[in-house]
Amino acid sequence: MAHILILGGGAAGLAAALAAAQAAPAARVTVLERNPKVGKKLLATGNGRCNLDNTAIAPEKYFTADPAALRPLLAAVDAAAPLAWFEQLGLYTRTDEAGRVYPYSNQAADVLALLELHLQRHKVQLRTGCTVSTLRQSKGGYAVQFANPEGDMESLRADAVICAMGGAAGPQFGTDGFGTRFAAACGGQMRPLYPCLTALQCAKPNKSLAGIRAKAAARLLDGDRVLAEEMGEVQFTDYGLSGICIMQLSGLLAPGRRLRDPVVELDLFPELSEIDLTRLLARHAIQTASDTLAGFWTGLLNVKLGYALWEAANMPNNRSVKQMQPLARTAKHWRFEGLTPCGWRQAQTTGGGLALTEVEPTFQFKGCPGLYFVGETLDCAGSCGGFNLHWAFGSGLAAGRDAAKHLCSRKR
Repeated sequence: MAHILILGGGAAGLAAALAAAQAAPAARVTVLERNPKVGKKLLATGNGRCNLDNTAIAPEKYFTADPAALRPLLAAVDAAAPLAWFEQLGLYTRTDEAGRVYPYSNQAADVLALLELHLQRHKVQLRTGCTVSTLRQSKGGYAVQFANPEGDMESLRADAVICAMGGAAGPQFGTDGFGTRFAAACGGQMRPLYPCLTALQCAKPNKSLAGIRAKAAARLLDGDRVLAEEMGEVQFTDYGLSGICIMQLSGLLAPGRRLRDPVVELDLFPELSEIDLTRLLARHAIQTASDTLAGFWTGLLNVKLGYALWEAANMPNNRSVKQMQPLARTAKHWRFEGLTPCGWRQAQTTGGGLALTEVEPTFQFKGCPGLYFVGETLDCAGSCGGFNLHWAFGSGLAAGRDAAKHLCSRKR
């Protein structure tokens, strides 16, 4: 019996397994997963709500060292139509005002349960607690060696192998970068790994602001050049800055970009010009007529945030109406320097990995018929908002269906 083997039981691996079983019902399909259960990281996506897609999929929403190679691969992911596939499985979804797609129940557990239900119906074998060690060509196919839950070594032969073992982000979910190391061991050209979609450490964090959140426009600059701007809620931490808009900017700190002097600049009043903000602050000072700085910030900003902004602007102790311009300028251009992305534990996804130029639009490894790499193993990291799961599910579907075609072509 023809055999398709999937390495990794995350979003990409489970999609690949089910797609392969649907397209080749006579084939044997097996999933090897390192964790005691499949889908551990999937359960944590979207804060447990599983933001599984987005209506604004575009190449510009992804970080990669090979933008030209991304376009045909992303087109293949789009053609795989993950949302339509989930609808056929029985998943009802809803879309919020930002284009983020969630299961209607708001439960990631429901997405996993639905996948497991259909995998069982298609007789896909899920083997958990299995740690893959080697892969080699064997009799026109591949032989994979792995340690089973008891620690004994086993070997499985397969006609097609789909590698979906993830990257290095989120070691608390059982990932340790083995997927990308495995891709390198298979002879693939690799792009340097880096934590992507993560918080940023700053050289001089203001620890008194830890836990405070504020709506702002966040800009990433290299010197005086603006690289990107994101709107959203910024979270101040004892080490620096966090929040979705900050995480989005972190993807631009990839090793290959070689930024000379990266700086995050916050605009706490993005709807006002600097002139209008100066007038607002002057008017507010008259309206409050307070003897304390806390009184001045009432109705404008969190008091601790106001104190820190006042200090950053080098404002004098007296609140003269004529001296509000420096405060307005700082509120519009509050700079945070000495940026360092936080580590793998806080990263939502892995930047870098197997170069996109190493795979066909079907996600088949070039020169190795029947061998595929999908999901986070590849050098493609999406922005926050469902872009990564769109890539994971879609690349898994495309590879699974092509693996089934590979079996048919071998029979012919």
